[in-house]
Amino acid sequence: MKTLWIILGLIGVGLILLILNHDQGTVFGIENNMFASLLFYGVWGTVIGAAVLSRGSLAQNARNAAVWLGIILTLMTGYIYRYELQDVGSALTAGLIPGSPVSGQNSDGRGQVMVVRSANGHFEIDAAVNGESTRFLVDTGASSIVLTADDAERAGIDTAALTFSAPIMTANGATTAAPVTLGTLDIGDIRRDRVRALVARRGNLDTSLLGMNFLQTLWSFEIRGDRLILTD
Repeated sequence: MKTLWIILGLIGVGLILLILNHDQGTVFGIENNMFASLLFYGVWGTVIGAAVLSRGSLAQNARNAAVWLGIILTLMTGYIYRYELQDVGSALTAGLIPGSPVSGQNSDGRGQVMVVRSANGHFEIDAAVNGESTRFLVDTGASSIVLTADDAERAGIDTAALTFSAPIMTANGATTAAPVTLGTLDIGDIRRDRVRALVARRGNLDTSLLGMNFLQTLWSFEIRGDRLILTD
């Protein structure tokens, strides 16, 4: 029986891997649909094996059968509701790690990204500029994306070669920033190529700003309680 429990444990691990894989690609080189079928037949094979090898009394066998049936139903339910489990896991991540974007789809099939309000009362969101991790403060009052000098350099921009000619207003007052074009901007599953932005002078901006020139490219953006939802 110990061996059968080990086999069942491995099947459970396989199911978790399948759920985490978001139904894309392969698991251990096997296409997801085929891997799911192998898990399904593996569960039934394990149950049949347990029934054949069991030597206990009728009452004990009945109890074991009920346990195995419960395990089968649990595994099958986990696979059937894998999308909902993915959503729950993503929502937990967003709640525990404010700024972490959660990607999904709305009822019309449009891509969405949701972020939870940070403890400071603002919406901050983790993105990638030219593939490099960058945290933005979502600012509907900013007409453009504005990067701090440090974030710009991390994204591969040579700040020493920039021309600071665009007037901007920051929390520290009026100053100038340098126009640039970002190769890519990724927020969850939302991507924009060749995005115009500004780079602030060093020390004039504490956090990069996600301004209206990005938000206006979306189908919609809305605030629902403590959640900001970006719809592509």
